[in-house]
Amino acid sequence: MSGTIRTRLVKFGNSQGIRIPKLLLEQSGIQSEVEIEVEGNRLIIRPVSHPRAGWEAAIDAEIAKSGDEGLLDDETSTQWDETEWQW
Repeated sequence: MSGTIRTRLVKFGNSQGIRIPKLLLEQSGIQSEVEIEVEGNRLIIRPVSHPRAGWEAAIDAEIAKSGDEGLLDDETSTQWDETEWQW
């Protein structure tokens, strides 16, 4: 879909909104959460970026590949751990 699409504002309580056609949403990559910014007389709507998306899966894959599933250092206790800590 290319070109300009004309639509009307729709009232939602005290706010107003627009309906965005499915094809435009698919082309834009917008799925659920968006950021809206005013630039001059335009509204810029873009999907929210999640900079750390996929990090956990990537780390899990690296750990599995290396075969290392433990802590980097052995666990060491302190005097405070042994005498002061209570559940």
